Amino acid sequence: MSADIVRSTRAYETWLASQTRVVSADLRLKHLRMAESPLEFLRATFYCWLQRWSALPASLVGAPALIAVGDLHVENFGTWRDAAGRLIWGVNDVDEACVLPYTQDLVRLATSACLAVHQGHFALSNRVVCDAILEGYAACLERGHRPVVLEEGHAWLRQIALNELRDPSTYWSTLLKLPVARGTAPHGALRSMLPSGVNEYRVHKHVAGVGSLGRERFVAIADWAGGLIAREAKAWVPSAARWAKASPRADAVDRLLAQAIRAADPCFAVRKPWILRRLAPDCSRISLADLPKKRDERKLLRAMGWETANMHGRGARRAVARDLSSRKRRWLLRAAVEMLDATLEDWRAWKRALIRLTYP
Repeated sequence: MSADIVRSTRAYETWLASQTRVVSADLRLKHLRMAESPLEFLRATFYCWLQRWSALPASLVGAPALIAVGDLHVENFGTWRDAAGRLIWGVNDVDEACVLPYTQDLVRLATSACLAVHQGHFALSNRVVCDAILEGYAACLERGHRPVVLEEGHAWLRQIALNELRDPSTYWSTLLKLPVARGTAPHGALRSMLPSGVNEYRVHKHVAGVGSLGRERFVAIADWAGGLIAREAKAWVPSAARWAKASPRADAVDRLLAQAIRAADPCFAVRKPWILRRLAPDCSRISLADLPKKRDERKLLRAMGWETANMHGRGARRAVARDLSSRKRRWLLRAAVEMLDATLEDWRAWKRALIRLTYP
């Protein structure tokens, strides 16, 4: 039975408007993006995913719980610079952090990878995709966790992260073309993230992402110490898990970052009602379109599984390891394929219904 995706979307967006100021034009864009591809639909509809997730077998939804990323997918990985200036790779967006079974993050990541296979982005089978993710996750648990630092090691991943599609001149020219913001920009929050000595900057409206489209987003750009710098402010809201009543804790970004085994980004902060971060060519999300043509896809997916275990931290490591070792072979593949089919069903229903939607 297909979920009523239109009804769920309207209900979620009504709730969203009760949490923050909604940008109607961006919501309309989000609706169009949702129809573009199944993977874009998945990224945009964590609220719908949670409804589907709750219908899976008890062995999955009843697995050991922890602070999860929530909205995990293959395009939720990117790079940043740590306090020592090292280039770090890992999960790029933690807006939907909440308490969920550890299996949820794995199944969602695997489902997104299978959708990437379905759309021709990965030249792997669904089985290989799921095996690679699970291998990386289990290896991280066994070896005691380690952040992914792209300096001395991980040369293959550094090449992916710093490919020609993230050229600085292209990056900055794109940001500078953004429309200038008027009136309601959060100057205090943005200014707090800029280096001391920055006296002049311009604030631009920013439309980015998929799941967070509809929320206000601003970028402050300054010419400082011989070059351009940028800081982004995105409106904070609780995880969609609160709307879906799917989690006992749906406001867990701080707890997730505290438990995660990673070299932290010193330019990332949650100062409600804003999420603040640095923007730069080497400090941004890596999309599938950014990936070089020559890459080891299995190795990349294994790294994503490893980083998922890093995000889950050490707190529930023993319980998770015991549960993981008790699971039947190919459990992740079976769950991912089931959620793949459900996502495709909802995406097709959304495409059929889109022409009938009206906007306020």
